[in-house]
Amino acid sequence: MHRGKGMKFVGDSRIKASHRMPNVPKDYSEYPGKTEAFWPNFLLKEWMVGAVFLIGYLLLTVAHPSPLEGPADPTRAYTPLPDWYFLFLYQLLKYSFASGPYNVIGTIVIPGLAFGALLLMPFLDKGPERRPSKRPLPTAFMLLALAAMFYLTWESVVNHDWEAQKAMGAIVAEVEVDESLPGFKIWNGDTGEQAKSCIGCHAADLKGGPAAPKLVGNTLTAEEVEDIIHNGRGGMPPGQFHGTDEEAKQLAEFIASLKAKE
Repeated sequence: MHRGKGMKFVGDSRIKASHRMPNVPKDYSEYPGKTEAFWPNFLLKEWMVGAVFLIGYLLLTVAHPSPLEGPADPTRAYTPLPDWYFLFLYQLLKYSFASGPYNVIGTIVIPGLAFGALLLMPFLDKGPERRPSKRPLPTAFMLLALAAMFYLTWESVVNHDWEAQKAMGAIVAEVEVDESLPGFKIWNGDTGEQAKSCIGCHAADLKGGPAAPKLVGNTLTAEEVEDIIHNGRGGMPPGQFHGTDEEAKQLAEFIASLKAKE
């Protein structure tokens, strides 16, 4: 006890409190549809919604597992692609107003405004209404954001070259290069009248580059390769080989021999 004015109360822990109320949620029956107890009503609904989305994601991962690609190789051209939930930002950076000298707008300004508005929404919209029809501005902004994300994701998926992406990440089978063949020396530009080396486009390891496909593991015959050497194909114009017909035949046989092991 301390001296002073007023009344002092002394408690004894050995005496059980008889007026303690049981832990029972409040009765919200007077406010139907307006509010509810956090535990267990509201939290149970949150768990149920979360479980539905979690099961959906698990089913997607089973139906579309992550692809197994080859090891990283800095000598090969590769265009990285983000996961599907970032494809809308990836597509946004393709537009002129959000790329190049305006890259800051596409990477910081626009995403910052969108996420900042989402964070400030509880402070900007303090109305008691819960129905979307009674909250036109927040509902309109949310629908606009969802529509923009859906459209940009769709555009990114439709306009992307998925075949080229798959080829860039493909696991290249092991191929034996017979350096004793006459065509290998022609490939390096060491013999004959070959004025331009094929290495400049197809790389020294024959795995291709940004402007030419890989040659290791090809399925072409020697006749098809010889025809491409003389007449070209795709981005390769004719007249790039300046050797004799015999050297072209030897080079075609060498390239056709670059088959993957069974």
